[in-house]
Amino acid sequence: MPAVTIPYVSRHVAPPTTTEDLEWADLPIVDISKARTPEGRAELAPQMHDAMRTHGFLYIVNHGLTQAQNDRIFDIADVPFTQVPEEEKRKYTSTIKDSGSYRGYKFRQLWAIEGQVHDQIEHYQFFEQEKHPDALQPLLPEIHAFAAHNHYNVLIPILQLLARGMDLPEDTFVNVHGYDSTSGYTRFMKYWPRTEEEESKTKSVWLKGHTDIGTITILWSQPISALQVMSPDGKWRWVRHVDNALVINIGDSMEMLTGGYYKATIHRVIQPPADQRNLERLTVFYFTMAKDDTKLVPFTDSPKLQKEGVKRRIDDEHAPTMGEWRKGIIRSYGFTKLQRRDDKIEEEVVNGILVKHYN
Repeated sequence: MPAVTIPYVSRHVAPPTTTEDLEWADLPIVDISKARTPEGRAELAPQMHDAMRTHGFLYIVNHGLTQAQNDRIFDIADVPFTQVPEEEKRKYTSTIKDSGSYRGYKFRQLWAIEGQVHDQIEHYQFFEQEKHPDALQPLLPEIHAFAAHNHYNVLIPILQLLARGMDLPEDTFVNVHGYDSTSGYTRFMKYWPRTEEEESKTKSVWLKGHTDIGTITILWSQPISALQVMSPDGKWRWVRHVDNALVINIGDSMEMLTGGYYKATIHRVIQPPADQRNLERLTVFYFTMAKDDTKLVPFTDSPKLQKEGVKRRIDDEHAPTMGEWRKGIIRSYGFTKLQRRDDKIEEEVVNGILVKHYN
């Protein structure tokens, strides 16, 4: 049979990693290939449990894609930013405040970061839409296959391991995650360098310290350092690039579903180190959510949660559904005037839940 021909796209040449002496976060590494069998999941469950209880961030390796396939995804990820004319981009602009969705393009200078300084981030998200820019159309089969890989080969094993860690039936969290356009979505994201004046006014913060909306965030590791995680001792530490690894963290929705047993992890994006400062930073995400109609209340039948005690962010009666929470956060982020609590924390209330931003 003839070989399958994949559509041509320009190569995205990844820059070298930084040589700066940075304070790196010491994050655990989990070999997810072992999760293919019940025996392997039994072995991995304590590792996942301890990593997410202690750090909230970890690396996944041996996830099933090769380095060449990883490189291809980053080639594709650059297409929305380099191969689509500005006029065509405007046809696919996200109606963020109206829809509560990032579907399509989110353009630079939309979110307020500090004072009059706005972001320099553009992203394109695949979410509930059938039409895409012309340059992306021939690449859709690969993008859909990539989303399926993230869902079935990465997300589901993680959810099974987290349930085991709480002594819950293995598919407890799997059952509230469907494979559809509202439970998981791919986002390609690019950060552009900012001016020295903008860096000074924001103390070099590109995205304030925050927690993610959903249950699990899957970030495909890339070489430009900018992501920092708040460590258990309260210090910001850099997340190191690991070739062909995934960076995983817990989001707000998983914290609410587990009654605080697994806590959403605070992280931020800052200006890269000096030897990477003028580079454009391309990132690839797979964000996951529970089904839109899932009420974000704890699974209180967990023996471990019963022993430790439930920590609710809102009482069960008034808890939002996943869809309500997702839309509420998206409509408010970067638009709402935050209330400063002290010199480090700003706050807002979304769906009756206190949301903190760390600067």
